[in-house]
Amino acid sequence: MNPNLKSGLAKVKSITESNYSIYDAIEVGDKNLWLTSVELEAVLNNELVGLSLKGLPLRTRSKKVKGATCEALGYPIPESFEKTQPRFMGQQFDTYTQKSNNLQVWNEDLDLLRRYVLLRLNENDEVIRVKVVSGSDLAPLDTTGTLTQKYQARLQNIENDFELISESDTENLSELYGDQNIIDFESLSPVENPEKGKILPIDIVYEKLKQIVGSRFPDPGTDQERNRGAALHRLVCTALGYLEYSDDGKFPDVKNQLLEIKLQTSPTIDLGLVSPDSETPLDMEKVNDTTLRHCDVRYAIFNAKIEGGMVNITNLIMTNGRDFYGRLPKFQGLGLNKKIQIPLPPYFFED
Repeated sequence: MNPNLKSGLAKVKSITESNYSIYDAIEVGDKNLWLTSVELEAVLNNELVGLSLKGLPLRTRSKKVKGATCEALGYPIPESFEKTQPRFMGQQFDTYTQKSNNLQVWNEDLDLLRRYVLLRLNENDEVIRVKVVSGSDLAPLDTTGTLTQKYQARLQNIENDFELISESDTENLSELYGDQNIIDFESLSPVENPEKGKILPIDIVYEKLKQIVGSRFPDPGTDQERNRGAALHRLVCTALGYLEYSDDGKFPDVKNQLLEIKLQTSPTIDLGLVSPDSETPLDMEKVNDTTLRHCDVRYAIFNAKIEGGMVNITNLIMTNGRDFYGRLPKFQGLGLNKKIQIPLPPYFFED
């Protein structure tokens, strides 16, 4: 059984035993009751794929989806669903059925702390895939006319090949360090949750990643930033000591070490809806009763030049979220650029 499904079903059992309603608050990261996005996605795919909505009017369809979602997660179905934002307040998500790749969020802005559960329907109105994403994942894709915002910063004054901005991690993360000499990266996965005793200090991560500067790989093209990023991600996984490259498309890129990777071929650093120095919690389980926050994440920023059809890595700057703006200034005052977007890309519902 998929490990995310296994842990997710264990939490569903705990929810059932708790007698909680969908409106009862759950602390983000609660090891017994909070389903992380990957667990939520695994459980809902397991339980909802095959659900038929054929012939149902829109209002009835919405109610059936919400009811089936309650059953899948171990919640009692309420007699009527309150008009709360979001509808599933305890787990912080809303549901959307998608027969096309055109997501419409009505009468509200995207919320970076909220999850969006998107159910893909086939031509017979049967659920064939469930995707769970955060507001920050959707923001760069939003073209519906909904006002969204994106944090950006500027990469400037690069004078050295290597620069460590944060000499230490946040106190929150420092409490979870392990002995760097006994961490067996070959037995870990980059997408696993971080564990106490298996997290390297930022300066050690920095030393390991320095070897990537000077590396080159083929440029897939100006419209292939995703593939460029994947190539760098592979180099990072190798440098840290993982046996295999793995990427679940979630923030941060290397969840196991709370590490976000940025490949910069221009001075503009795109940061999405979440400010690096934010103290809002990450969508993951607590680690040894410690709630990890966005400001605890470490950023490896690789500057690069495109020359002769190759991407050449020229510089590394490393910082944690707390210290990010001390060296890398925000754009336009608060660092927010507002924009309007939408259609979901063709690969969106693929594994």
